[in-house]
Amino acid sequence: MSSGEEYVEVVSEDGVSVGIALRRYAHSDPSILHRVVHVLVFNGKGELLLQKRSMNKDIGPGLWDVSVGGHLVPGETVADAARREMREELGIEFADIRFLYEHIFRNDEESEFVSTFECVYNGAVFPNIEEIDEAAFFSLDRINSLIGDNITGEYFFTEHFEHEIMLYQELTG
Repeated sequence: MSSGEEYVEVVSEDGVSVGIALRRYAHSDPSILHRVVHVLVFNGKGELLLQKRSMNKDIGPGLWDVSVGGHLVPGETVADAARREMREELGIEFADIRFLYEHIFRNDEESEFVSTFECVYNGAVFPNIEEIDEAAFFSLDRINSLIGDNITGEYFFTEHFEHEIMLYQELTG
């Protein structure tokens, strides 16, 4: 595994690790179910921090997405991956995260086994400029008003974020 390419953990439908695959294959073959983490970062006012994906991203460039999201390093726990991704993407070092739920997200390009966490954080964020063009807090009302909006022919949110936020609201009520 020293090729410099990123590997992801492949899992069964019940989340049991069954191997590894190159990220580029996992993101182009929906039969490869791979593990990812999401962290929903809320502030004290209940607003959700979203990241606007860099235009250099291969999936969803320029679209608003979940606060933190990323692949696990094979063998890494979901909680460790969530903390690492918070640090790498937003510069958040110390925040208490809480596990919420797991779900499977599928589309024509990929299938992801997602472990979702949340936290409340009121400190400064330092978006990784290689991955994120902007970060901003949105009220859930504002998010809900923009779901599915493609007035300009372009969507505002990633498909994956829209799925995640609707599931979050359904499960946390």
